[in-house]
Amino acid sequence: MSIIHSIIIFFISNFYILDMHYNIKIPKVILILVFLIINLFSTLGMKKLKEKNLESIRKAYVLLEVFLISSVMSIIFFLLQILFWKIDFKIIRLNTIFIFIQEFIIFWNGMIRLYIFSNQLGIKYRVIGAICGMIPILNVIVLIKMIIIAKKEVQFENDKYILNEARKEKQICKTKYPLLLVHGVFFRDFKFMNYWGRIPNELIKNGATCFYGNHSSAVSIENAGKELATRIREIVKETGCEKVNIIAHSKGGLDCRYAISECNIEDNVASLTMINTPNRGCEFADYLFSKVPENIVNAVANKYNFTLKYLGDNNPDFIEATMNLTSSYCNELNKKIRKSDKVFYQSVGTKLIKSNSARFPLNMTTNFVKKFDGDNDGLVGEKSFEYGDKYTFITPKGKRGISHGDMIDLNRENIEGFDVREFYVDLVSTLREQGF
Repeated sequence: MSIIHSIIIFFISNFYILDMHYNIKIPKVILILVFLIINLFSTLGMKKLKEKNLESIRKAYVLLEVFLISSVMSIIFFLLQILFWKIDFKIIRLNTIFIFIQEFIIFWNGMIRLYIFSNQLGIKYRVIGAICGMIPILNVIVLIKMIIIAKKEVQFENDKYILNEARKEKQICKTKYPLLLVHGVFFRDFKFMNYWGRIPNELIKNGATCFYGNHSSAVSIENAGKELATRIREIVKETGCEKVNIIAHSKGGLDCRYAISECNIEDNVASLTMINTPNRGCEFADYLFSKVPENIVNAVANKYNFTLKYLGDNNPDFIEATMNLTSSYCNELNKKIRKSDKVFYQSVGTKLIKSNSARFPLNMTTNFVKKFDGDNDGLVGEKSFEYGDKYTFITPKGKRGISHGDMIDLNRENIEGFDVREFYVDLVSTLREQGF
């Protein structure tokens, strides 16, 4: 379709000169109308996608393909005019101006749509596109890359839509007990923040009932555990569900282990799934606390605590929350808190193989953490993940690996070889099969 539209745009752009040579008589109003139709309905003739956002992205990349192809055709045609045809230079100049205006409209029509509707373009390629836009050759390379990203996004998300529609009636994530999603340290899952990305919606589409921890962003494991115990009792009382299936990320797993062991809620928890949880702590955290000057630690803590109080946390404590992640603290914690026989425990871990594959700041921390904790996900060492009745270590194909942030869809990124949303659908559907 892009090629057909490109040929039409080329014909419209160069109609005046083509008419001079071949005496083609078409009313200008028809040419203008066709030009507008292509700009407004660039996917005309293609099967319409069900999701409007995907249709908008497809319209965007089709327009950009039309811009590239028709521009190349016009450049070749321009060279032919100069080399082989005796055409007045003024006519060539006017025709070139006309081509520029048309291509300008097509390009910005596609680019603006792409910037507005694409999720996978991310900040990175939005910035690169803006910087390289006026650099010859490089701008073409970047544009082609952006088109490829948009095409993959449409294909991936449309396949996912079809998959969810096909299994909609099965409700494969409709567990006996509802899900409680528990965030990690320095984040929240209520007011101003969406911690779990696209994961909850995917689970809900497949029958899940989801609740959130709604606990503080940064407090001690003990205080977070108490908050979560209160939250679980609230859910049980309000819904009559008796129990919950907890899925906890990072420090949230430690908070939940404490709540189950020390806050008398084991009868209200069916299962605890810990995602990239530092069950044995982080040795690099011990090192930082021993080396970083106290005044710097306090300065960072004060700024963080002030900001989170402003955003709604009651009493954030940056230092205590961070110290609770040291290996020395976790070693003592593991001696104290017990594993309940009434709860099914499982853990999941990942490894970030190529550090620059992760987004900031994990692309900067991976190699540093590796010096102390070995292979890691950007924050937590591989040896710290395993806990419970079942352990899953995710090893996708390729050199990228999976980061700490990837496991909560932090950047809403479609990773080749690993579909994080489908991972959680499989995880929850397995809990359902186990009777939880």
